[in-house]
Amino acid sequence: MPISANEGGSSLDARGSSANVLKLCRDVTTGQGPHGLKMAPSHAFRCCKRALNWTPVLFINLVIGWSYYAYVVELCVFSYLVVFHLFFAMFIWSYWKTIWSKPAKPSVAFTLPSAEKELYEREQRAEVQQEILKKVARSLPVYTRTAGGAVRYCNFCQVIKPDRCHHCSTCEMCVLKMDHHCPWVNNCVGFSNYKFFVLFLTYAALYCAVICATVMQYFIKFWTKQLHDSHAKFHILFLFFVAALFFISVVSLLGYHLWLVGKNRTTIEAFRAPVFPNGPDKNGFSLGFRRNVAEVFGDQAKYWICPIFSSQGDGHSFVTRLVHIDPEQANTVLQQNGKIPSDRENCPGVEVNTDDDTKEKTGTFNTFFSFLNTHLRIIKMIYCKNVFSEGDQAVVVMMDCKP
Repeated sequence: MPISANEGGSSLDARGSSANVLKLCRDVTTGQGPHGLKMAPSHAFRCCKRALNWTPVLFINLVIGWSYYAYVVELCVFSYLVVFHLFFAMFIWSYWKTIWSKPAKPSVAFTLPSAEKELYEREQRAEVQQEILKKVARSLPVYTRTAGGAVRYCNFCQVIKPDRCHHCSTCEMCVLKMDHHCPWVNNCVGFSNYKFFVLFLTYAALYCAVICATVMQYFIKFWTKQLHDSHAKFHILFLFFVAALFFISVVSLLGYHLWLVGKNRTTIEAFRAPVFPNGPDKNGFSLGFRRNVAEVFGDQAKYWICPIFSSQGDGHSFVTRLVHIDPEQANTVLQQNGKIPSDRENCPGVEVNTDDDTKEKTGTFNTFFSFLNTHLRIIKMIYCKNVFSEGDQAVVVMMDCKP
């Protein structure tokens, strides 16, 4: 599955100035060429490109529709229709949740203030531009750098990239915790829909497995010429082959992403390790298998099998085992980072997914038990080294909530 992450806008090298890059970006966006000349009609080109991007999605839906018709109408296996429709419904639900979930982008807190932005655009020296970015980044939870050690800045979106955030050239935006751009869903897979994508692969594999298991007996009868001569036998033949081929490809992809979940990596990070102040580390965000899974699927197992958003955090900051904080600040930092139950007070200027706000506990007794559970988890995180991988102390990076 192709990765569409543009890291060319992360920092400016000595070969040119950011002012020229920004001007070029504006020219491409507005369709203006050098000296104000009109370029090719980019708007029409973009419309055609966006329409063509839906071709793989249309193909997948046609295959799904045909498989449903062949199984329910032509084959009509009554004894398995309940199981078939159960996996079919979960498959469609998770698939379209992956498609229609809007990719999460960095909040306004990561944009340059007006004064610093003006200085950055006017400055021609790359080293001075980096000093401006470093000054602004000190108040942000940004710990990863480029391969050259510079602050990761996107000249297209004009934001300092949060950790694990990348610019997608297809979606033309920076995506929080970007994994890859998937053409089969015509969407970026990232923080907002990665759980849905994994569930989509899971239910797609189960859907294909049910078809293969229940159609195999008719497939064998077809080859032994024990099946009645009708047009339904061709549906049986192609249904088994298509389901088997999709099952093999989907299971291999699902296994890879389950491995990524267990390691707390994205596809981009698997190919290129994130760079921290002390160097690259592919396991920089790994906190142990249990906590890695909880970061994607949430800490309540009852929501794991449903395509309902339950991932931890806000997508802007992540726990890392390479940076340390004062243990006395653990309570405040954990709550502001969304890693433990809190009063759900959103930080101004930070985009936080509030789909699970309805699960907030109320009442005197619930508040009391939540208070006890919070402090027990803090004590466990600080003193129980076996919670984290390789015995390292973890850190919770805090989002600066000041405007």
